[in-house]
Amino acid sequence: MVNIPRLDLNLYINGNAKQRKQFSDDIGNAFNQTGFVTITNHGLDKDLIDKLYEDVKALFALPDAVKLKYEIPGLAGQRGYTGKEKETAKGFKTPDLKEFWQIGQTVTDDDPIRNDYPDNVLIKELPSFNATTFQIYENLEFAGIHLLKAIAVYLGLPENYFDTNVHNGNSILRTLHYFPIKDPDLLPEDAVRAGAHEDINLITLLIGASADGLEVLTRENKWFPVKAYGEDLVVNVGDMLQRLTNNKLKSTTHRVVNPTRELMGYSRYSVPFFLHPKSTMDLTCLTECIDDNHPKLYDDITAGEYLDERLREIGLKK
Repeated sequence: MVNIPRLDLNLYINGNAKQRKQFSDDIGNAFNQTGFVTITNHGLDKDLIDKLYEDVKALFALPDAVKLKYEIPGLAGQRGYTGKEKETAKGFKTPDLKEFWQIGQTVTDDDPIRNDYPDNVLIKELPSFNATTFQIYENLEFAGIHLLKAIAVYLGLPENYFDTNVHNGNSILRTLHYFPIKDPDLLPEDAVRAGAHEDINLITLLIGASADGLEVLTRENKWFPVKAYGEDLVVNVGDMLQRLTNNKLKSTTHRVVNPTRELMGYSRYSVPFFLHPKSTMDLTCLTECIDDNHPKLYDDITAGEYLDERLREIGLKK
């Protein structure tokens, strides 16, 4: 059995002490074993999610010539549009069969980190997309911060351990389009929608998808399909959190497989939120996660240095 429990975030945010402790234990145990959970009562209602996917489909239906106007050189895909087959999973040679749009942090207080972030790219042809994704970003950031509080408690840290570093953090909302393939016979043999990879960040919150395809690699080295219920979020550990916890919490390998041949001509859409800390966060392994049986596995590094390293590995930064 693969431990991917369905957890109610409201029980942590508004529950009693026993419910909060149970939530923290459950998410910690799942992240210790498989690195994945599904989350309900996360603050996004069905109407907002439906509107998001409506806007995402409208965005990627625009002509390539229009979308390419929003591909900004020098930003390593961190804002605006990134064209088809531009990102390659680490260790792969063939690019993923996807295109995407990324939205970053909007600093609304007087935090000087505002000067470190590029402006978000607003698409003139679809003002609704800009408004909807801003709202989604805020909601997922709120949910993600509370998930990190529960994780901190599980690790024996103060509940607010992550707060300073994730407030105005370098998080990214990515809207993804796995575009139709008219003639699969012309694809390279190893071409897939998303090659096997681990996420870079602390945690990822995924708002479902328009089709199946997400799979996680189990400890038994077998691929297991991950499906959410309705509007649930799928949440997984990223490499930064794995590194910080000295592998106590697992950044599990996952992929998006190609559908059957008869379905290759149809699009697949998904919207992950990559929760990143500020670039200055120290990812040195926690002393709470190091002992004689678990020696320190990683060199010291900051979140910004690690992100830069990984963006180069996947081909988004030269």
